[in-house]
Amino acid sequence: MSGTSEGPTPAADLNRAVITHSDLDAPPCAEPLPYRSVFAAAPLAMAVVDPEGLVVSANATFGALLGTPAEKLAGSVAADLMELTSDARSWHSYREVLGGRQARLRCTRRLKHPEGHSVWAQVTVVPLPGEGRGVLLSVSDITTRRELQARLRHLQMHDPVTRLPNRTLFFERLTAALDAESYERGGTGRIGLCYLGLDGFKAVNDTHGHRIGDRLLTAVADRLTRCADEAGYARANTPLVARLGGDEFALLVEHSTGTEQLADLAESVLTALQGPFDLSGRRLSVSASIGVVERHAAGTTPTALMQAADTTLYWAKADGKSRWTLFDPERNAHRITRQALASTLRPAIERDEFTLEYQPLVGMADGTLSGVEALVRWNHPQFGTLTPNRFIGLAEEDGSIVQLGRWVLRTACRQARRWQLDHPDEPPIFVSVNVAVRQVWDSDLVTDVAESLADTGLAPHLLQLELTESAVMGSAGRPLQALQALSDMGVRIAIDDFGTGYSNLAYLSRLPVNVLKLDGSFVRGFQYEERDADRPSPADEVIVEAMIQLAHRLGLTVTAECVETSAQASRLRGIGCDTGQGWLYSRPVPPDRISELLGSPGVRTDVAGTP
Repeated sequence: MSGTSEGPTPAADLNRAVITHSDLDAPPCAEPLPYRSVFAAAPLAMAVVDPEGLVVSANATFGALLGTPAEKLAGSVAADLMELTSDARSWHSYREVLGGRQARLRCTRRLKHPEGHSVWAQVTVVPLPGEGRGVLLSVSDITTRRELQARLRHLQMHDPVTRLPNRTLFFERLTAALDAESYERGGTGRIGLCYLGLDGFKAVNDTHGHRIGDRLLTAVADRLTRCADEAGYARANTPLVARLGGDEFALLVEHSTGTEQLADLAESVLTALQGPFDLSGRRLSVSASIGVVERHAAGTTPTALMQAADTTLYWAKADGKSRWTLFDPERNAHRITRQALASTLRPAIERDEFTLEYQPLVGMADGTLSGVEALVRWNHPQFGTLTPNRFIGLAEEDGSIVQLGRWVLRTACRQARRWQLDHPDEPPIFVSVNVAVRQVWDSDLVTDVAESLADTGLAPHLLQLELTESAVMGSAGRPLQALQALSDMGVRIAIDDFGTGYSNLAYLSRLPVNVLKLDGSFVRGFQYEERDADRPSPADEVIVEAMIQLAHRLGLTVTAECVETSAQASRLRGIGCDTGQGWLYSRPVPPDRISELLGSPGVRTDVAGTP
């Protein structure tokens, strides 16, 4: 403990009051003066030290504290008795007080008693009155207080259930391990962490109660400790096992040797937890998911390491639980990008960062352009142009899909009306707009559509709304009422990605649906077999042909998505498919490119797949 310069203590005031220069000069044979009686009988250990740092006299309490008769301490070097040379700062302050240049020194020292035990002492050094008279050294035995403080610290730093180090102590150790002085003194300069969460622990608490849950945590802690001890055998460091709270534990590996060491530790933990736990006659089983992080200590912070570990633990649970997963920077970068997109999605709508591109819907019989599908793009200032698969899921999660969907609907209707006005001699084309389920539930879709049509002047039959099969099938209540109202208005309803959900064609007869859009997986599988290049795969052809025929009997038209080759288009045309959409005809393009196609005899493609 470093020295401090503070005002005099009551003990120093007492000595200033009773000690005079004549007292110090009194011969040994003189009658004891009042201060000598006080000095000798004082319960506080005290010694008078001359300007050279040697003990002039010490009282009996001082001798008892050091385990040496007081009279034998005369002439001893006081700094050595009090271990004042053990750190440079205290040694400097002591010499300043001894020379009269500093008012006081107070520090704490751990002294070795001749009987073998240690004594914690609080040492105070103050100058004696009068120039060059030396100092008074007083010592308080604070061993009991220190032991109490140590016990309290242990309670504060350890989990009461498992007796493991708690979150506070774990972060204290982690912070110390990442300090440059720590890893630069030696070792590998690397650090590793296994962040563990029990799978289904809440169910144990809910079913068996917290008492059994606590016993399970204690039993898990014992197995983790054994794993750490085995991992530390014949190594310089044993991993620190800590309970961070709830059902989460951590194993901290200082000076790790690489990911292989951490992987072995994680594997041993999973193996150790496989066996059932016998708790008060109950046999319980538990598994764990573990996030594993291993990296250079230099440049790493506790916060960054824990964020990586927490993310990796989430991956382990998301990937199926009862496993360990290693931190992947690329996967984490994608997560960070996703978070960044989510946080800027709503403001981006207000800043008009979204645009629409349109992909032609082509009549398969004559190759004419009959409609387009509106596809939204996000012109992100940092990540460039983003397609819907990068942000539509996020918009559905946070509810901004309602605001975004309303903008797409209005913009697409306005554009379709503009094409109609710009090409009055051509048959008008319809525009198809995707609608998320949340738009049906969280907004008044019927009102939004009606207002968009009224504001733009687009006829209802020139608007097609696409909903996924899983959203439409089994619809009841509000969704079904909305679909029926839209159909009564004259708006076309299409089922997108048909064939990936319920595939209940009979149910379609009770829904106000006009169009089926066959999922692209059917069309992509509609290829020629290698063993017979003259005919397509019989299974795919039979399935697609059956769906088309049944749809036609129900009064529905069929659009095939993802048409990429002439062979696919030829076979689809041969079995009666009405409309095609895909790169064979065109990629999604800006509105002016669609204008160029209007009035042309047919949509044709070049080798790049653009019209």
